[in-house]
Amino acid sequence: MTSEALFSRPVRVEALPKDGLAQTIEANAAERAALAELNRLPAIAKLTATFTLRPAGRAGVRVSGVVHVELTQTCVVSLEPFAATLDEPVDVRFAPSAERGGARRGASGASAETILIDAEDAPDPIVDGRIDLGALAAEFMALGLDPYPRKPGAAFAPPAEEVGGASSPLQALAGAATKKS
Repeated sequence: MTSEALFSRPVRVEALPKDGLAQTIEANAAERAALAELNRLPAIAKLTATFTLRPAGRAGVRVSGVVHVELTQTCVVSLEPFAATLDEPVDVRFAPSAERGGARRGASGASAETILIDAEDAPDPIVDGRIDLGALAAEFMALGLDPYPRKPGAAFAPPAEEVGGASSPLQALAGAATKKS
């Protein structure tokens, strides 16, 4: 199941005010539980996002803001759960499908590849005149998660060497081979 189906807050963008539109969204308990399961997290206590949608170009929209998440992660060192907070900045352009880039038709009808001049990504699609802010928040939450979370103070300590014995299985095998010869 996709994050879009789990946390959806579609907003119509056809008639945005010139000075923009502020939107704040929050996931309910069922949405947070489903997103926690999707992202393999023990729990998400809070997921809110504050966005500003502004007109950008012809029929385009720029969405900026921040996604705030209070969650529980599992430490990769100790395997203990611990609380963490995530504040992920968002700045994304959206455009109707015809303006997104990709293949375009020239005057003769032949297909030509579009070359993106600037370093920005191609805009995301506006689907049926809407942008799903819930899916956008869930996506940025997932992108902001630490893939190797560490509980504060947790430190990896390699196993201590055995006293009077082999310090690794390979050394033990080497010792056994020497005894047989």
